[in-house]
Amino acid sequence: MPRPPFRGAVPDGLLYDIRYDMWVREEADGVAIGITAFGVFLAGEIIAFTAKPKGAEVDAGRGLGTVESAKTVLAVHAPCAFTLSEANEALEERPAPINDDPYAAWLVRGRARDWAADRARLVDAAAYRAHVLAVEPDASFL
Repeated sequence: MPRPPFRGAVPDGLLYDIRYDMWVREEADGVAIGITAFGVFLAGEIIAFTAKPKGAEVDAGRGLGTVESAKTVLAVHAPCAFTLSEANEALEERPAPINDDPYAAWLVRGRARDWAADRARLVDAAAYRAHVLAVEPDASFL
Protein backbone atom coordinates (compact mmCIF):
# COMPACT_ATOMS: atom_id res chain seq x y z
CA MET A 1 0.00 0.00 0.00
CA PRO A 2 1.58 3.31 -1.04
CA ARG A 3 2.01 5.97 1.60
CA PRO A 4 -0.05 9.15 1.32
CA PRO A 5 1.80 12.23 0.07
CA PHE A 6 3.28 14.75 2.48
CA ARG A 7 0.79 17.23 3.91
CA GLY A 8 2.28 19.68 6.39
CA ALA A 9 3.60 23.09 7.24
CA VAL A 10 6.66 25.01 6.09
CA PRO A 11 6.47 28.23 8.12
CA ASP A 12 7.82 31.52 6.89
CA GLY A 13 10.38 33.24 9.10
CA LEU A 14 12.70 30.24 9.43
CA LEU A 15 15.69 29.17 7.39
CA TYR A 16 15.91 25.66 5.97
CA ASP A 17 18.63 23.19 5.07
CA ILE A 18 17.37 21.25 2.04
CA ARG A 19 20.11 18.62 2.28
CA TYR A 20 19.14 17.47 5.77
CA ASP A 21 15.53 18.73 6.09
CA MET A 22 16.33 20.85 9.13
CA TRP A 23 15.17 24.32 10.17
CA VAL A 24 17.04 27.15 11.90
CA ARG A 25 15.59 30.10 13.78
CA GLU A 26 17.80 33.07 14.59
CA GLU A 27 17.48 34.09 18.23
CA ALA A 28 18.95 36.97 20.20
CA ASP A 29 21.76 34.87 21.61
CA GLY A 30 22.23 32.32 18.82
CA VAL A 31 20.16 29.78 16.92
CA ALA A 32 17.50 27.17 17.61
CA ILE A 33 17.54 24.08 15.38
CA GLY A 34 14.90 21.45 14.63
CA ILE A 35 13.67 18.90 12.13
CA THR A 36 11.18 20.00 9.48
CA ALA A 37 7.75 18.41 9.16
CA PHE A 38 8.94 16.97 5.84
CA GLY A 39 11.98 15.49 7.57
CA VAL A 40 9.69 13.81 10.11
CA PHE A 41 7.52 12.56 7.23
CA LEU A 42 10.56 10.99 5.55
CA ALA A 43 11.94 9.46 8.77
CA GLY A 44 8.64 8.18 10.11
CA GLU A 45 7.34 8.72 13.62
CA ILE A 46 10.18 9.80 15.92
CA ILE A 47 10.29 7.63 19.05
CA ALA A 48 13.59 8.81 20.58
CA PHE A 49 15.96 11.79 20.44
CA THR A 50 19.42 12.16 21.93
CA ALA A 51 21.53 15.32 21.61
CA LYS A 52 25.26 15.78 21.94
CA PRO A 53 26.33 17.16 25.33
CA LYS A 54 26.29 20.84 26.27
CA GLY A 55 29.44 22.57 25.03
CA ALA A 56 29.87 20.30 22.01
CA GLU A 57 31.31 22.05 18.96
CA VAL A 58 29.29 20.88 15.97
CA ASP A 59 30.34 21.64 12.40
CA ALA A 60 27.77 22.20 9.65
CA GLY A 61 26.75 18.87 8.19
CA ARG A 62 27.99 16.89 11.21
CA GLY A 63 25.84 15.08 13.75
CA LEU A 64 24.23 17.12 16.53
CA GLY A 65 22.52 14.03 17.90
CA THR A 66 20.36 11.11 16.81
CA VAL A 67 16.69 10.34 16.32
CA GLU A 68 15.13 6.93 16.31
CA SER A 69 12.04 6.03 14.35
CA ALA A 70 10.28 2.72 13.91
CA LYS A 71 12.32 2.40 10.70
CA THR A 72 15.86 3.23 11.85
CA VAL A 73 18.26 5.29 13.94
CA LEU A 74 19.44 8.41 12.09
CA ALA A 75 22.13 10.97 12.72
CA VAL A 76 20.67 14.47 12.90
CA HIS A 77 22.92 16.68 10.79
CA ALA A 78 23.55 20.28 11.80
CA PRO A 79 22.43 22.91 9.29
CA CYS A 80 25.07 25.31 10.63
CA ALA A 81 28.23 25.26 12.74
CA PHE A 82 27.49 26.00 16.40
CA THR A 83 28.50 25.44 19.98
CA LEU A 84 25.70 23.58 21.74
CA SER A 85 24.41 25.58 24.70
CA GLU A 86 21.16 23.73 25.39
CA ALA A 87 19.52 20.47 24.34
CA ASN A 88 15.76 20.13 24.62
CA GLU A 89 15.75 17.67 27.51
CA ALA A 90 11.96 17.42 27.47
CA LEU A 91 12.17 15.91 23.97
CA GLU A 92 14.86 13.50 25.09
CA GLU A 93 12.42 12.25 27.74
CA ARG A 94 9.30 12.38 25.54
CA PRO A 95 9.88 12.98 21.80
CA ALA A 96 6.21 12.97 20.70
CA PRO A 97 6.10 16.78 20.22
CA ILE A 98 8.62 16.40 17.37
CA ASN A 99 5.92 14.52 15.47
CA ASP A 100 3.05 16.77 16.54
CA ASP A 101 4.61 20.21 15.95
CA PRO A 102 8.21 20.00 14.74
CA TYR A 103 8.53 23.79 14.49
CA ALA A 104 7.75 24.31 18.17
CA ALA A 105 9.89 21.32 19.14
CA TRP A 106 13.40 22.72 18.77
CA LEU A 107 16.07 20.08 19.34
CA VAL A 108 19.05 22.20 20.34
CA ARG A 109 20.08 25.80 20.84
CA GLY A 110 23.55 27.16 20.42
CA ARG A 111 25.89 29.93 19.45
CA ALA A 112 26.53 29.97 15.69
CA ARG A 113 30.23 29.83 14.85
CA ASP A 114 30.20 30.95 11.18
CA TRP A 115 26.71 32.31 10.77
CA ALA A 116 27.37 34.50 7.71
CA ALA A 117 28.64 31.56 5.64
CA ASP A 118 26.07 29.10 6.94
CA ARG A 119 23.17 31.53 6.52
CA ALA A 120 24.13 31.98 2.86
CA ARG A 121 23.65 28.22 2.29
CA LEU A 122 20.24 28.03 3.93
CA VAL A 123 17.01 28.79 2.05
CA ASP A 124 13.77 30.55 2.89
CA ALA A 125 10.35 28.88 3.18
CA ALA A 126 9.41 29.40 -0.48
CA ALA A 127 12.60 27.70 -1.69
CA TYR A 128 12.12 24.89 0.82
CA ARG A 129 8.55 24.32 -0.38
CA ALA A 130 9.92 24.06 -3.93
CA HIS A 131 12.42 21.47 -2.69
CA VAL A 132 9.66 19.44 -1.03
CA LEU A 133 7.61 19.53 -4.24
CA ALA A 134 10.63 18.38 -6.27
CA VAL A 135 10.97 15.35 -3.97
CA GLU A 136 7.25 14.78 -3.37
CA PRO A 137 5.26 16.24 -6.32
CA ASP A 138 1.88 15.53 -4.69
CA ALA A 139 2.79 17.31 -1.45
CA SER A 140 0.48 19.95 -0.04
CA PHE A 141 1.11 22.65 2.53
CA LEU A 142 -0.99 23.77 5.46
